[in-house]
Amino acid sequence: MEIVIPQLLTGLAGASSLFLIASGLTIIFGVTRIVNFSHGSLMMLGAYIGWSILTRLPRDPEWFVLGVLAAALATAAIGVVLEITVLRRVYRAPELFQLLATFGVVLVLQDVTLWLWGAVELPLPRPRWLRGFVEIAGSRLPLYDLILIGIGPLVLGLLWLALHRTRWGTLVRAATLDRGMVAALGVDQRLLFTSVFALGAGLAGLGGALSLPNSSANLGIDLSVITDAFVVVVVGGLGSLTGAFVASLLIGVLQAFGIMLLPKITLVLVFLVMAVVLVFRPNGLLGRPQAEAREAALPAPVVRAAPRELRLLGLAVLLLAAAAPFLAGDYALSVLTDACVAILFAVSLHFMMGPGGMASFGHAAWFGIGAYAAGLLLHWLGTPMPFGLLAAPLAGGLFAALFGWFVVRLSGVYLSMLTLAFAQITWAISFQWVEVTAGDNGLLGVWPPEWARSPRVYYWLALGLAAGVALLLRRVLYAPYGYALRAARDSSPRAQSIGLDVPRLRMVALVIAGASCGLGGALFSYAKGGVFPTYISIAHSVEALLMVLLGGLQTMAGPIVGALIYTGLADLLVRSTDLWRLVLGAVIVVLVIAFPEGIAGAVRRLWLRGREA
Repeated sequence: MEIVIPQLLTGLAGASSLFLIASGLTIIFGVTRIVNFSHGSLMMLGAYIGWSILTRLPRDPEWFVLGVLAAALATAAIGVVLEITVLRRVYRAPELFQLLATFGVVLVLQDVTLWLWGAVELPLPRPRWLRGFVEIAGSRLPLYDLILIGIGPLVLGLLWLALHRTRWGTLVRAATLDRGMVAALGVDQRLLFTSVFALGAGLAGLGGALSLPNSSANLGIDLSVITDAFVVVVVGGLGSLTGAFVASLLIGVLQAFGIMLLPKITLVLVFLVMAVVLVFRPNGLLGRPQAEAREAALPAPVVRAAPRELRLLGLAVLLLAAAAPFLAGDYALSVLTDACVAILFAVSLHFMMGPGGMASFGHAAWFGIGAYAAGLLLHWLGTPMPFGLLAAPLAGGLFAALFGWFVVRLSGVYLSMLTLAFAQITWAISFQWVEVTAGDNGLLGVWPPEWARSPRVYYWLALGLAAGVALLLRRVLYAPYGYALRAARDSSPRAQSIGLDVPRLRMVALVIAGASCGLGGALFSYAKGGVFPTYISIAHSVEALLMVLLGGLQTMAGPIVGALIYTGLADLLVRSTDLWRLVLGAVIVVLVIAFPEGIAGAVRRLWLRGREA
């Protein structure tokens, strides 16, 4: 008991902090239906603003409370500005493009925070009352942890009262169930959405300020916190506040005891929990099934073959790319090789996202599996590169099939988060299985053979494979299978009613995407001379999403255009300015607002309009 009680209370304190973040995210999603990737950035701002306020106030408890509340209100005000200037303009855009806009906000806020507060972590000096202890069952427990344990249920109770005992709460619950009916009743949805976003942002800021006594304000908070918050929201059930509280308790306690009992799995414990819950309860612990009508509300148009003029333009671009080694230097060829790998990465994700309707937050898993397959074969057996390039798609497709048995049963955000869970499990294995993967030191010496070490030759190889895979995927999508896959995406019940095996169609799409992505991973590992766990990181998966969404989901050229623009823009900005995240994020937000169907989608729309005129 001397060990159990302290660990239990530590877990409850962590669960309370996690609930403050997840509750705001759940309320925002329930009403606006936006998967707000910038929620972690709001928590980070709450921590920095809280540090700035609390370090200038007297050290007494009442001033600490006022400082924390002031930080929450300041973050809520920032949330209002964010909702009015950015999110209000993309409410009618597809959900994934809203996610892309919020990720652009993440990049902007990272550099803004760096510019205002610097890169050094900012710990909060603890006054005497925050260093106090309470003795329970013979164990000394920090007083502040007990305060945190009480704050979680208090916030839950206040939110329940606000949602069930006020007119505003009634409107929020009504909007969660049917936004169209609420609008038809004359409710000002813009004001309602702004108030909801302000509340969610304020809760994130409150969580950030309250985290200061146990941690510090730092630039890594945003991505680490948003991942755990998404897990809590999904495990509890999208839009369920009580579910988020229960999931926070479950995950907080499991993490506390997992560190003590199973330290090697603590990196992925939350994702293991999420995977198990979603396998047995596809809508989370207390979530409701997502309406099928929403899934098919905006069916994508049939993708038809490009007109002759655009095919000739594509051929001209391909010929120009093939001639690039005669016009560019070694560094430019290195960037172009990365662009070819990015094309493989993006077209494979587009195959399952666009026609398949399966958005993945963990697509980098297949990329990393392909890279490790090629690298391990070279290290263990001395297998030459041609066999490594053959083994990589086989390994990517095989693991995609194994994971797909669980994944294809889900849809929407639940499916996306389960792919993230599997990717994080794969990342943890590559990071911790040092005897095989060399851990974070990476597998080094993964170089191509002598005949392919010339930048020109390797670029031509990468270009040929990227173009070949892109054309092959295009051919598959114009085949009967491709049209059946799109039918399953637009309306699963109707597809099943005419005899289509929807899970099998999705499984095949996932395997094809995994194999194509695995080939890209092997190409990248030979180009860089090594394989590292970062190939499977969340940030790498997000890059694939950015490429696909920037280009557009509804054209075959979309992922290619997105990959080229993202690779070129990122390289240019990194070399040009220290604030490259701010510029890149601002560009992403502007592009999403200006071209909600993606760049290639907008070009297609303008082209068709010009032909009709």
